[in-house]
Amino acid sequence: MQVARTLLALRTRAGLTQSQVAQRASVSVGTVNRYESWQDRAKLRVPTVRAIADACDATATERDALVQLVTRQESGWWMDHPAIPEILDPLVSFEAYASYEHVWANALVPGLLQTPRYAQALHQAAEVRADAETIASTVDARIQRQSILDRKPPLHLWVVLDQAVLRRAVGDASVMAEQIEHLAAMAERPNIDLQILPASRGAHAAGSGGHFVLLGRDDERDPMASMAVVYLELHRRGLYLDTPDDVSDYKIMFDYLRSSAADPATSKSLLADARQEHIR
Repeated sequence: MQVARTLLALRTRAGLTQSQVAQRASVSVGTVNRYESWQDRAKLRVPTVRAIADACDATATERDALVQLVTRQESGWWMDHPAIPEILDPLVSFEAYASYEHVWANALVPGLLQTPRYAQALHQAAEVRADAETIASTVDARIQRQSILDRKPPLHLWVVLDQAVLRRAVGDASVMAEQIEHLAAMAERPNIDLQILPASRGAHAAGSGGHFVLLGRDDERDPMASMAVVYLELHRRGLYLDTPDDVSDYKIMFDYLRSSAADPATSKSLLADARQEHIR
């Protein structure tokens, strides 16, 4: 998505048609259209992106930023992992490039903060017909995805978690107790902010909307290297939004959610209370 929007912006700035770009880059018009419309996103190739960028008179910095995006996708561990569905391929690619991720979670613990046992119980409940090997592969993919929190520099993760998530049993009591302990430990990391939205706060900015993820990267020196994408998690598929209006709406929504949520100290106490409820 970021590659597509940047290529379109470069062509628009250059005042060229797709046919003119195709001729300059020695590719077909169909190829230019596919790259600009984000089709065949798993098949983006560095030479083609470089050729189209050069055809649009991109600066070296702009071209290198595009190449970096595509290279991350081509070399990412998720590309060949059998348990990464197509809907999550773009999300993991965006996480590899993003500098921050803001998450509103009102049904389940976000994947980046799940323990292996919680993830296993979750997938066993959701995929009742899947065999043990498939479940294990899916859990492995979930845990590998969490490595983004340990890179240098690490992704800055900010999560607002509905208190109902702590009360919803996934697995047995020991699974939930372990998961809540993990949340408390992760919240101590300098690159992770975790706030609990207490049930007592009542109605909130997200209304009846579900889980969403806002990924971003800000580069004031080169705006085209910046990124802002919203991912909406739906059943069996995901929806990606990156228009300025959509991104702005979700940024405002997240700001209201974290202002309504408990502060870090109170959130820590709520986590401790929730753990006690599961081990009584």
